[in-house]
Amino acid sequence: MEPIKVVKMTGDDVDEVFQIEELIHPEHHWSKDSFYNELANNLASYYCVKDTSDKILAYIGCWHIIEEAHITSLAVHPDYRRKQLAQILIIKAIEDCYKDMIKYVTLEVRESNTEAISLYEKFLFETIGMRKNYYQDNGENALIMFTQNIWYDTFKNNFKDIKNKINKVLVSYD
Repeated sequence: MEPIKVVKMTGDDVDEVFQIEELIHPEHHWSKDSFYNELANNLASYYCVKDTSDKILAYIGCWHIIEEAHITSLAVHPDYRRKQLAQILIIKAIEDCYKDMIKYVTLEVRESNTEAISLYEKFLFETIGMRKNYYQDNGENALIMFTQNIWYDTFKNNFKDIKNKINKVLVSYD
């Protein structure tokens, strides 16, 4: 895999992020205004994975509210899946949680998205509930997934193991 970098998303990235959003969610996706609003939100942090030509390959968004983080969005361009990009972005989001003294991380995921669920379980997210008819496009339910306290040794040791394996990939953080 060629070198990649993880950078804070800016307004200049929104057009390209929106293209990925349209590819992944053709009918019901976030608008460009939604991304601009998120970038202006003091509770939110958004990051992109870019290749050496500055092409955006993936992105993540996360809100920090008191002691809890909520992953609002995570997407990888279909042409770049299975290259550990989602893992790299989750690592960045969790590292930010440690900096901000966050204790728990949560998210919603389609109950049919077994690949994503498996990824989140790798990071020790557990299903704690369900949001019925959550998704607008087809009324699918969303699983509510939550981590244990990220400061607990079980979580920290697992996180460290995942990070050590990812570090074999050429990643830089701006």
